[in-house]
Amino acid sequence: MKTVVIGIGLIGGSMAKDLRRSGFATEITGVENLGEHAAEALRLGIADRMAPLGEAVSSADLVIVTTPVDVMLELLPEVLDRISPHATVTDMGSVKRRLTEAVRNHPRRRNYVPAHPMAGTENSGPSAAMEDLFRGKIAIVCDQEMSGPQHLALAEKMFHALGMNIAYMTSDEQDHSTAFVSHLPHAAAYALANAVLAKEERQIIFDLASGGFNSTVRLAKSSCDMWHPIFEQNCDYVVESLNVYIKHLEQFRDAIRDRESCRLADLILNANRIRSVLEGENHQFIKNEETFVKLYTK
Repeated sequence: MKTVVIGIGLIGGSMAKDLRRSGFATEITGVENLGEHAAEALRLGIADRMAPLGEAVSSADLVIVTTPVDVMLELLPEVLDRISPHATVTDMGSVKRRLTEAVRNHPRRRNYVPAHPMAGTENSGPSAAMEDLFRGKIAIVCDQEMSGPQHLALAEKMFHALGMNIAYMTSDEQDHSTAFVSHLPHAAAYALANAVLAKEERQIIFDLASGGFNSTVRLAKSSCDMWHPIFEQNCDYVVESLNVYIKHLEQFRDAIRDRESCRLADLILNANRIRSVLEGENHQFIKNEETFVKLYTK
């Protein structure tokens, strides 16, 4: 499988490593605008070669776009213009509505499978790439009815080679869901980091910081180039998630301020229920009049 990865960073590099190891990809070509990233990807053996966009995608069987989402908006139509008729294109962007709308009427729209792997770290660049980043995680495939069956099947095969399960959603459902489980945690981490950095005696705080603070603020180290356009493209749902979060923060603040001991305990105990949701229950996807999301397992 001749595979092209556009954007050799954490996600693209990690996919390349595992697709090569699994035997899914027989040849990996990288496309990377940053010269230092291109050289690093070759040095680390993540890509077999680097090539300009047109040359790389014209002979590819599979093209994986892993750039920041603002770059994807400009890049994806060009990729679809340049691929051969049989090639499959997928992307790993965290926001889908604007991207899928941008190529809705493209002649090769059915070659394209919009996707989002629910995996990552706060690190970036080729050196951040790691094996098994995706194993056991969920890959979201969007608007699958808009993709050709053979292209959808190849994307599914790729995610299975990465050890992932697959959930199917509309682009709108994807953006709404990830606003709460991915985009909100990053916004909250950035806000927490800014709150601590604003303290005059912040060095004392950092000296005292331990596991709880470090794990909570870890996401604040995530790249601005990646996350700034995500917040902008998913603005409405991110604002909705922030409003919900702020409401619950205010409930905690008021209970603590007003010394409402029982109310504070209730809030903590209610939050404790997240353990059973995350660890003790099988995540089921439901079908009703408004939404249909199906978990597809190997």
